[in-house]
Amino acid sequence: QVQLVESGGGLVQAGGSLGLSCAASGSILSINRMAWYRQAPGKQRELVAGTTMSGSKDYADSVKGRFTISRDNAKRTVFLQMNSLKPEDTAVYYCNADIRPIMTPSLWVAYWGRGTQVTVSS
Repeated sequence: QVQLVESGGGLVQAGGSLGLSCAASGSILSINRMAWYRQAPGKQRELVAGTTMSGSKDYADSVKGRFTISRDNAKRTVFLQMNSLKPEDTAVYYCNADIRPIMTPSLWVAYWGRGTQVTVSS
């Protein structure tokens, strides 16, 4: 069974920093894209940042220059460093990964973590 487990959320004042991490575990053959999404109350889930195994990265315009995504392929972990946080960054942050499970090696499956709350106070 494949799992994504996020950690690192919390409460921070505006202008502060937080780091999130997400570790994939289980019967995994390979992982391609890993990404962070967020969902604020009453809003749709949106992409924050993503990175592929080859190292290419993309960011939402709203976080460019403030957030940095990185990954450790050996540890199957993706990180999100969030600096200069704003109240509008408050949301539940979800980890997402495209994974080939060992049990179904010909299929890429999108997995999601349960989410971690990030709250930025003004």
